[in-house]
Amino acid sequence: MSGIVCDTKFVQHEIRVNFGLVKNLTITVEDSVLEWARIEAARRGTSVSRMVGDFMAEMQRREDAYERAYLAWRTDERGWRADPLQTPPRAVALRRTEQA
Repeated sequence: MSGIVCDTKFVQHEIRVNFGLVKNLTITVEDSVLEWARIEAARRGTSVSRMVGDFMAEMQRREDAYERAYLAWRTDERGWRADPLQTPPRAVALRRTEQA
């Protein structure tokens, strides 16, 4: 441990008003992971349960944002091909490269 002493046996609970349904979740972790989680939660002033719930909510937000961006890209009808009327002829494009 890094020299930080945290009492993880007693957690102050706070009452939160939540109008959505909240479900309990049972997870299985190694003892070392649970010890780290208790210390980290105490350091942050929260509970392991709240910390895990916040982590899962953040992962959901990231996944949803990625999915929305992917769908927007897939449905973009503009495409990646250049407009032939606006593209200079090959000879003109090569001359520009040679002059630079």
